[in-house]
Amino acid sequence: MRLHIDAGSSTPPFEQVKEQITAAVDAGTLAPGERLPAVRALAVELGLAANTVARAYKELEARGVVATRGRAGTVVLGAGSDRAAREAADVYVATVRALGLSAAQAHELVDRALEP
Repeated sequence: MRLHIDAGSSTPPFEQVKEQITAAVDAGTLAPGERLPAVRALAVELGLAANTVARAYKELEARGVVATRGRAGTVVLGAGSDRAAREAADVYVATVRALGLSAAQAHELVDRALEP
């Protein structure tokens, strides 16, 4: 995996890292189970602060693209429907919270929507 940071871009470096890794996963260049470089190693390679790469990895983990497994490192989870479902769930939860609904009400709505 080869990443490139455009210092002249208006896109923050952590976003560039996140976007490039997501694109590589979606394209199949990074396969499920494949390990990403350690945060510090990638930061040195790209000339970034470790916190910048750590933020990108954390956001990728929140989106379900990768998982951090302690000493085993950060690995690719996969692309496609699983990640899309997680992203849809995140949007649903944000909407439900903005509407002031309880978790029980939100679950009830999902259960009703899933009924045949």
